[in-house]
Amino acid sequence: MSILIDQDTKIIVQGLTGKTGTFHTEQALAYHSTKMVAGTHPKKGGTDWTDANGATLPIFSNVTEAKDATGATASVIYVPPAGAAAAIEEAIDAGIDLITCITEGVPVQDMVRVKEKLYGSPCRLIGPNCPGLMTPDECKIGIMPGSIFKRGSVGVLSRSGTLTYEAVYQTTAAGLGQTSAVGIGGDPVKGTEFIDMLELFLADPETQSIIMIGEIGGAAEEEAAQFLKDEAKKGRAKPTVGFIAGRTAPPGRTMGHAGAVISGGKGGAEDKIEALRSANIRVAASPAKLGATLVDLLAQ
Repeated sequence: MSILIDQDTKIIVQGLTGKTGTFHTEQALAYHSTKMVAGTHPKKGGTDWTDANGATLPIFSNVTEAKDATGATASVIYVPPAGAAAAIEEAIDAGIDLITCITEGVPVQDMVRVKEKLYGSPCRLIGPNCPGLMTPDECKIGIMPGSIFKRGSVGVLSRSGTLTYEAVYQTTAAGLGQTSAVGIGGDPVKGTEFIDMLELFLADPETQSIIMIGEIGGAAEEEAAQFLKDEAKKGRAKPTVGFIAGRTAPPGRTMGHAGAVISGGKGGAEDKIEALRSANIRVAASPAKLGATLVDLLAQ
């Protein structure tokens, strides 16, 4: 069983006609049963988009028109940073269930406005500044490389796109495979946090174990650890491996992601690692040992 997306998910591409949107839409269309059903562009409604392999998608002027015509429940956004928040808001107004924003560099003040709009809506936002999500052999939303995925039993959850791929590759190589993988993004203000995805993985009967990859900055990892600790007391626990990137980062300096900054004595790697361990999460010594750490944990 998957979380959030499956072979029946119909997806609208916001920003399809640009170079980035075109490339990744072609990749998605080539991946198993992924259903990209339409694109949007305010000046190109009524035209068609055709990829290098001859696949054609209709272009609509806005998301509401695209949703009404196709029955889509998901959208993926490749709009440049200046217009990305407006694209998210358009998808919210259209009532899209799952919105995934790949765009990096969305202004924080724009995302604060988006978060306010999300409250009270039925929509879920993944990102921005994220690689998207995948259900192996069924559906690909975003920029994750489909070739490294294998249908299996591990739920992968990460703030880092690159380390998402590393965890996927290693669990595939170990023969475990994945139920779903979700990159929530590394910005300080985003749509979905660890706890939201952990709840879905805990509820999914096919997800037998979890890999959670965090970073310095913020308190999301500590909050996730407390959530797992509380759920374990209720009898809801699954073997979980964690990793925190940025252990050697100097205080006050952003490292990689906009949200990866230690300030005011908070957000450091050691505090996060201790929180994970206190929740009975096995912490991998390095990104290269994510798969091996999980294999060892499952063998006990």
